[in-house]
Amino acid sequence: MPKRYAKETLRRLRNDLPIAILIADILELPCKTADGHFRFLCPRCGEFDTATNPKTNLARCFTCQKNFNTIDITMTVKRQNFREAVQFLQGIAIINAKQLCADLAVAMSGQSQGNREE
Repeated sequence: MPKRYAKETLRRLRNDLPIAILIADILELPCKTADGHFRFLCPRCGEFDTATNPKTNLARCFTCQKNFNTIDITMTVKRQNFREAVQFLQGIAIINAKQLCADLAVAMSGQSQGNREE
């Protein structure tokens, strides 16, 4: 386990893995869409008064006023230290996040078309 991580490695982990996918599909936090916004159960205070910003790839809880990046939320949910969280994220970073998003969009459009046919 390295004592230090390259800045580029940490930047990629924070920015290239969409935080909403990390929250919903990998960390499996309870989540929902309300008023067109992705909401998740805050791992610190247990409230759904949360939001994610795909432009900055950050999540925020408005109740406890905590901002999360992908490393922060992994540390909190999995109760890991910084190094453990980075190693966990490096293990899943092998997933091509853009391909995963494309596959998810195709699956969701298929579901919505299936609902119209019924």
